[in-house]
Amino acid sequence: MELLIRDVGKKYKRNVWALKNINLQLGPGVFGLLGPNGAGKSTLMDIIATITPPTEGSVQWNGTDIAKNPNALRKVLGYLPQDFGVYPNLTPVEFLEYMAAVKGLEKSAARARIDELLDVVNLQEARKRPVGGFSGGMKQRVGIAQALLNDPQLLIVDEPTAGLDPEERVRFRNLLSELSAQRVVILSSHIVSDIEAVASAVGLIAKGTLFLHTTPEKLLAMVADKTWEYVIPSSEFETARQMHTISSAAHRSDGVHVRMVSNQRPKNGQRVAPTMEDAYFYCLSQQRAEGAV
Repeated sequence: MELLIRDVGKKYKRNVWALKNINLQLGPGVFGLLGPNGAGKSTLMDIIATITPPTEGSVQWNGTDIAKNPNALRKVLGYLPQDFGVYPNLTPVEFLEYMAAVKGLEKSAARARIDELLDVVNLQEARKRPVGGFSGGMKQRVGIAQALLNDPQLLIVDEPTAGLDPEERVRFRNLLSELSAQRVVILSSHIVSDIEAVASAVGLIAKGTLFLHTTPEKLLAMVADKTWEYVIPSSEFETARQMHTISSAAHRSDGVHVRMVSNQRPKNGQRVAPTMEDAYFYCLSQQRAEGAV
């Protein structure tokens, strides 16, 4: 199975381009799409999911242009959008039965699948409660279940861990890892740790442009000798933040413990092993600097 995205762009009114020249070729595994809010991630997900057409370019699923034949993809697609809505008066079982009917699943098979998925998303005990009374995290778990109803070959999840507690987040990451062996999974997020935990390939997007597509290993190698930790007085922190790429900082009794990505070793800096968050902030700062030039 293969998803092929060629020269995709999306233009809105007043000649505003939300996406420009997006090119991707994806096979089985988890592709993590990272970018700040407003970068164009959700627009790209909507185009791939056949919700909105591109202004230019094409998306192909196993050689079929989905703009010309959207059903070729829709019947094997699972999608959890960022703004997932539910019917508040329905129970999880009723809502999933409705979604199964929309997806064309046979009733007896749907019942068995729903029961299995309620276990997967840890909602068995709440299966007969109205969804309107659920917490945000519980509603998100209902959304995850509906995306998996038809055992999709292409699974798209846009900011899927929003509202999930740490235990639920780990559970969902493990689920994505298990699912990815035999299907294409696209995980769109601004939470770097989610991508770092499960992705076999990573794309970085900013201002509608996909400026990097690589493996996690190669991404980390880009900052392998550029990541430092050091301590500075609180009075110097704002200056340091303006001058350098700081991926994290913690105020302690002896000053501010700063984690920084830089080609130059800071005074009293100690080299440390990089994380994907270090690499992400570094690449994003480089992209912004190039855009400014």
